[in-house]
Amino acid sequence: MTINRKSDKELAFLQDLFIAPDWGERFAELIDAHVKLPKEGKAVYVAAGTGGHALALRERAGHKVELLCVDENPECLEIAKAKATATLEQVTFSVAKVNQLNVRDNQFDLVIGNASLVPRQLVREMFGEMVRVAAPGATIALTLPTFSSFGEFFSIYWEALYNRSLLDHEPEVEHLITELPTVSNLTQMAEEEGLKDVASWTRIEEFDFASGEQFLTAPLIGEFLMHAWLALVPVDKRADLFEEISRLINEERHEAEFALSVKATLIVGQKAHSH
Repeated sequence: MTINRKSDKELAFLQDLFIAPDWGERFAELIDAHVKLPKEGKAVYVAAGTGGHALALRERAGHKVELLCVDENPECLEIAKAKATATLEQVTFSVAKVNQLNVRDNQFDLVIGNASLVPRQLVREMFGEMVRVAAPGATIALTLPTFSSFGEFFSIYWEALYNRSLLDHEPEVEHLITELPTVSNLTQMAEEEGLKDVASWTRIEEFDFASGEQFLTAPLIGEFLMHAWLALVPVDKRADLFEEISRLINEERHEAEFALSVKATLIVGQKAHSH
């Protein structure tokens, strides 16, 4: 388990090798199953990462669809560009914050956003930006984990804080649990943004870890999810806390694997009018 954040380049490689093929794939499958691609026009993929899923969608949609891939990490987009060499004439790339897209209003026929690793407090602004850049009548689709995801970890986290006399952080753990939106929260958000024909799909996905040590050192946990979960704990207390989390996971799993469950959710709607 690392405390120091890796460089953009290291995070991009980890995302391409470990995150996209497993974590990312679970959310991508929801989009593949439920989002209708346009036959022509313009599409944008927000938080496209290293581009694998975005480029697969463009290939399926055909050569009449232009694709813009947006991500905050320029190194992720460098990997995406390398993958896109064959289709570069219809694919462009933009480094931008998910809640500040550097593109004009009302221009995309399909807007997809992957908020699976986006900080929760940015999701609403990200969605607002997705709606802003969508053309009237466009499909807007967002994926993210929803309420009651990560429950197995949060209960262990709570116990570890208690065992290590860090209970003054209990309200923050409660906030981590309750800040994940429910499906009805997302539906309300979409309707408040003026979308019509709003629909959602949720699948429970499991990620298995052979031990507490493997859980804490897995790139998904150690380099992506854990940074938000740990923000509430002073740096000098973390090593001791990791040890306790690992011990509790090993105790809990009874020689079986430790399963972390995630409610992967897709919400889709149509933009009704100019934003």
